[in-house]
Amino acid sequence: MKRGMAVRSAMLWMSAVGLLGACGGQPEQTPAPAGDDTVTTATQSLVPAPPTPFDSFLSIRGPLAVGSAVASNTGTSANYEGFTLTVAAHTQVALEVTHLGTGVGVDTGLFVYGPKTQYGYGFRPLYQDDDSGYGELSKIPLATFDAAGEYLVVVGWSNGLGKQYRLQAACVGGACVPNPTPAPANAPVTLAQFPLEGNLQALLNGANAYREDMYSFLDRYDFAWPYSTPASLDVAAAAVLAKSEYRGYRNDPTPDTYTYAAFQSRMYGQFQPLHQAILDTYGELGTNAQVKSYFREFSTGPNGDNWRTLNIILLPGSRHVLVYEQTAHEI
Repeated sequence: MKRGMAVRSAMLWMSAVGLLGACGGQPEQTPAPAGDDTVTTATQSLVPAPPTPFDSFLSIRGPLAVGSAVASNTGTSANYEGFTLTVAAHTQVALEVTHLGTGVGVDTGLFVYGPKTQYGYGFRPLYQDDDSGYGELSKIPLATFDAAGEYLVVVGWSNGLGKQYRLQAACVGGACVPNPTPAPANAPVTLAQFPLEGNLQALLNGANAYREDMYSFLDRYDFAWPYSTPASLDVAAAAVLAKSEYRGYRNDPTPDTYTYAAFQSRMYGQFQPLHQAILDTYGELGTNAQVKSYFREFSTGPNGDNWRTLNIILLPGSRHVLVYEQTAHEI
């Protein structure tokens, strides 16, 4: 959380001490500020996710439609309120507790659960944020909903000041865009990293335990895309290679491009269950997905040869980029 700044008089006092030190060394004892020259700081705690199961005590205030906003009041103690958000598959939304319409000093947390099933909205937030918005307010700039259905957006606050807050849901891409236009030539793909889904992580962990000399990594990135035509694989690959952790692959002069079906045989056998699981998890058609692969090899000494392949998987319909890095080394 953000800390309050020291009062101006205290800062002037600290500057004076610095000047004295520059002239003749630091004083043997640092005098305490006198009178009103006090240093004040303010720290507010992180707003945690609501305890689960929360359906029995969480107040659900009503619907929040994409392209609209709702207002409510914090009351006089720390608490949570929920709003239902119903979307089509592959809808992309920005959620924010806005400065406009929210009382001064309100400190919020923002959490998204779902989609709703017969068992409720689930126990693990799909997205969450503490204070990426204005001041201590919360903002999720990009939430990509792969499955159609009803989701729950929860606002929590740490300080019940009895003030109003305003929650906004804006469409930023995907199925909620009315009358989308074709993408401009070389439209940029701006990547935002998110945690990998639990089912994919479990498959990856199991495959990585199979052989010591073969290990793979899988990372998920999303990108807002409000256009009617798909993103370019080359532009998506360039956005990935721009990240410093992948700079070792930039020197491959002849990267390969594959259909998603052809890519399966390029995966080590123990990792191939990920191939279909990726499509199922994100609701993507295999005929739409594309892969661009970069290779590098190096040696760390005798019997130290390493082979690595960076596979950039573009899922244009669901607006995801999966980066599957496959490694092997001599033993």
